[in-house]
Amino acid sequence: MIQASTDRKWLPLYEALASDVRLQILDLLAQQEMNVKELAQTLGLSSAIVTMHVKKLEAGGLIHTALVRKQGGTHKMCSLAVSRVEIQLPQLSEPKRVFDEVSIPIGHYTRFEVQPTCGLATADHTIGQYDDPRYFFEPERMHAKILWFGSGFVEYRIPNYLLPSQTLEEIEISLELGSEAPGIAENWPSDIHFYVNDTLLGYWTSPGDSGQGRGHYTPSWWPDSINQYGWLKVIRITEQGTFLDGQRLSAVTIKDIRMSRNEWLLRIEVPEHAAHVGGLTLYGEGFGNYNRDIIFRTYRR
Repeated sequence: MIQASTDRKWLPLYEALASDVRLQILDLLAQQEMNVKELAQTLGLSSAIVTMHVKKLEAGGLIHTALVRKQGGTHKMCSLAVSRVEIQLPQLSEPKRVFDEVSIPIGHYTRFEVQPTCGLATADHTIGQYDDPRYFFEPERMHAKILWFGSGFVEYRIPNYLLPSQTLEEIEISLELGSEAPGIAENWPSDIHFYVNDTLLGYWTSPGDSGQGRGHYTPSWWPDSINQYGWLKVIRITEQGTFLDGQRLSAVTIKDIRMSRNEWLLRIEVPEHAAHVGGLTLYGEGFGNYNRDIIFRTYRR
């Protein structure tokens, strides 16, 4: 079998097929081997013309020839080289989607309400004291690469670059997060709620606060006995609904999001009334397993 494509190297094959006479020769050789003279007699053509066609078929890899002693002479016997040809055409490429992307450092929240256990840290040191919400006001929080709390929320303001002439198609939010246990606990569920512009998108139940080994990017000074890494979750708000890692999270669509001309509000919350109040840990660049901050994308047309 020949598996061809649109690469120029296959031009001899396509040229070999582009002839009614050569197609007839393939049909004849599918029945039996024949020499050039036999082919010429069957087709009613001269041996010189048939020889030219045979050479093109041979160059295309469709037949092969061999000199054979037969009936007291030497004959150029022709036979099929392949039984099938497949042509792989170029795949229709998806049009490139246009989007704006903002990377939001963990400490760049603009509003919060948190309850212990709680805290923040940069890539080098802890900010303030553990379990004291006052340090969430500390100006150094802007450099935080990890934060955690037992219940409450953090909210981020993100610039909206959409122009009046453009239409919003989709919002994509990706972030690494998990529960917050005192220390670590593999089984420590937490219902983490997601809001955009005060619209509840839904919630994901984090299974626990991971501590089975250190996070790939967690700094060496960070204790082994507390938060190490989370799960990378991707939320997409589309015209069909809201999806978490490809699974439907809710019926909230792009049209359900109240638009603001200048900004987006992203709130991540573990409410006290949730069925599982296991807290929240957010991992940014320099912590956890993914070495990235919160990524907020808006796709437009």
